Amino acid sequence: MLRNQSPEIVVGRLPLYLRMLEFLKKEGKLITSSQELAERLGLSSAQIRKDLSYFGEFGKQGTGYNIEYLQRQLREILHVDRVWEMALIGAGDLGRALAHYQGFVPEGFRLEAIFDNAPKKIGAQVGDLLVLSMSELPRVVREKKIRVAILAVPADAAPAVAATLVELGICAILNYAPITLNVPSGVRVYHLDPVVGLQNMAYYL
Repeated sequence: MLRNQSPEIVVGRLPLYLRMLEFLKKEGKLITSSQELAERLGLSSAQIRKDLSYFGEFGKQGTGYNIEYLQRQLREILHVDRVWEMALIGAGDLGRALAHYQGFVPEGFRLEAIFDNAPKKIGAQVGDLLVLSMSELPRVVREKKIRVAILAVPADAAPAVAATLVELGICAILNYAPITLNVPSGVRVYHLDPVVGLQNMAYYL
């Protein structure tokens, strides 16, 4: 099946498979099976086999999956077999925490610049980067060829910032602002709101 015909929910599970493969590799395993992945992830083995079948054949019945090979294939499918440069908008508490996060680069993402519009934050050192003025955003996005952005700004500022990012050619936005963004169909937005997650869990308490 063609990549753009793969169900979004299936694509959303591929990073989970990729992460579990890394855990298994660190345990010294060379081969795994859909049954083992299912047990580790709380899914069914049939679901995992069906998900992978959208993108090709990666194992043989009775022999399982070569972990390193399947990792390479999933990275290629997800386009994380390269490094994506990112811009971070917002140098508040959340933005600074994200800037110090060490898990981006190993998974194919590198933070290239941090931006804010508060004069007292501009020029401050955050990790290995200096906070830049929002007025520098067009130049940096163009020079660094950035296509991915992280939004860590207040809800009232997020729509305008997102619109600016879209105008500059950003095509993927990881949104931490507690608001749903409306963007053109060619732009992907992934919303991460911890309050929504907590409210969802509270229902079951």
